[in-house]
Amino acid sequence: MRIVSLLPSATEIVCALGLADMLAGVSHECDYPPDVVADLPRVTSSAIPHGLTSAEIDRVVSARLARGESLYLLDESLLAELQPDLVITQELCDVCAVSFADVCSLAARLPGNPRIVSLAPPNLDGIFNDVLTIAEAVGMPERGRRLNERLRQRLDRVRRTVAGQPRPGVVALEWLDPPFVGGHWVPEMIDLAGGRDLLGRAGERSFRVRWEDVIGAQPDVILLIPCGYSAEAAQQEWDALPRPPGWFDIPAARAGRVYALDANGYCSRPAPRVVEGIEHLARLLHPTCFVQEGDER
Repeated sequence: MRIVSLLPSATEIVCALGLADMLAGVSHECDYPPDVVADLPRVTSSAIPHGLTSAEIDRVVSARLARGESLYLLDESLLAELQPDLVITQELCDVCAVSFADVCSLAARLPGNPRIVSLAPPNLDGIFNDVLTIAEAVGMPERGRRLNERLRQRLDRVRRTVAGQPRPGVVALEWLDPPFVGGHWVPEMIDLAGGRDLLGRAGERSFRVRWEDVIGAQPDVILLIPCGYSAEAAQQEWDALPRPPGWFDIPAARAGRVYALDANGYCSRPAPRVVEGIEHLARLLHPTCFVQEGDER
């Protein structure tokens, strides 16, 4: 079977299932596993110019969506040349990848009538379901069940390790300028890691807030997880922003517990590495519960 993945998360799931050799093409944003995706054809590109600040990106994205324009470009001729049997796309977020309608319209013109599988996980259970969906689509459902079992075992270990600990209040910022708080599976990640999400809503979209809302929540910990950013890029963006009034009065700022994370690797993508993100969050929220990297007390 020949698979074209239009999502970084789907690419990661395919590889976690041990099916990397089935990948015929990927999106321009697919960067993991690096040794797998490095030489694969890229069937999408971004319509957003490179090098913009988060505020500039927000303005460009808002304007294009208001005009009904896509944020991504799909290479129809390359996709036809790759002759996929299966195309994996999404319906969760118009900002995250090529729209489902665009993919269906293009696929209808492709030779061979490839199957379209669309993913739209609203929460952690949805991510596990997507693993099963992809495994079933390639005729290997048992691989999906085994992968999910291993992932759930890791979550159970985290849950046991942080059980009974005080639960710090957390604000997770999925965008920095303007500020958006993380939704979907992010509040669940915080809960499983032993924290309390003070503003996010599990299973719902991220949403814009005011800095006054963030400060008013008085978080013990702030997570900087702007979608599409590495930890280094998130930190650079944060360092360039002025601090809002009252910032240094909140517990997280006073204690130095403002953490820039690799959103791509840990939080933004509904893929197996979200479990690694929960493990990492647990170590940040409850460092004394972990004797050393990889060992629970």
